[in-house]
Amino acid sequence: MEIVEIERKGVPATFFKELSETMEIPAGRIFHIVGLPKATVSRKVSTGGVIAGSGGQAAIGMAKLIAKAQEIATNSTAKDAAGFDAAKWLGKWIERPQPALGGRPPADLLDTPTGLEIVTKLLGAMESGAYL
Repeated sequence: MEIVEIERKGVPATFFKELSETMEIPAGRIFHIVGLPKATVSRKVSTGGVIAGSGGQAAIGMAKLIAKAQEIATNSTAKDAAGFDAAKWLGKWIERPQPALGGRPPADLLDTPTGLEIVTKLLGAMESGAYL
């Protein structure tokens, strides 16, 4: 239920910096992916504010994608899965063009709920070995 409250009230603006560091993506790129101007996030950070609306939803979606990637690694029987950095991997993967997305990188879709759903399904398909 905590996530519902965060979705309603907004994501702390500092969360975007945390995403940037965790995923090893420049902060400016994170802002672009979620559709927020850098000035807006900077202002909200300096005032201790939150980012509500679609930008906040997109940030929550990215956190959920990290959790999904970590779940896939945790469930994997591959010897390389131990110690897998899901956030770092996801940061690279979302920038790579994907055939299942018509050659578009997943990052291009993460600013909308529908795009996030499509990318989440693609991650799930990767886990099961299904071809999309």
